[in-house]
Amino acid sequence: MMKSMDDLFYNLLEDVYYAEKQLVKTLPKLAKKSTSPELEKAFMDHRSETEQHVERLERVFEMIGKKARARKCDAILGIIKEGEDVMKQAGDGICDAGLLAAAQAAEHYEIARYGTLCAWAKTLGHDDALGPLHETLEEEKKADALLTSIAESGVNEAAMKEAARTSQVLPCPDRHGRACPGHPRLG
Repeated sequence: MMKSMDDLFYNLLEDVYYAEKQLVKTLPKLAKKSTSPELEKAFMDHRSETEQHVERLERVFEMIGKKARARKCDAILGIIKEGEDVMKQAGDGICDAGLLAAAQAAEHYEIARYGTLCAWAKTLGHDDALGPLHETLEEEKKADALLTSIAESGVNEAAMKEAARTSQVLPCPDRHGRACPGHPRLG
């Protein structure tokens, strides 16, 4: 039961610890499925960073005199599930755009959580914990910016071109010579 800000802080640390450990396992799967060498490298580089995030969290647990314990995080499991669905269902040409979206959802979740942990560490006087938490927060922001850069440097446009290439629109039965809303697509 959570009765204090310290309880909330510890509870959120457990949540983020679980999330980071799940992402250590998931990032290589995303890298393997990626067709973009730049995206594959970003996923593998971030896996190495994520391993450091796990180690930093373990130090933070020590700093506050608590056992490092992971508590199941349904939010990150949902985000990971979305990424798995993309890997199963998206065609090769659009998969990278979907992987980027799932990865950015994870980054945004982490940014929100680390931002909260930093604010709470400051409020609670856990000044020693603030440094490692803030360092991770900044790395998560950089990872998000990198993913945005990769998406905007061609992955999203390539996905649009691939989707257009593989989807043929039937001409309007009214013989307009163009597609009309409501008429089926072939693909």
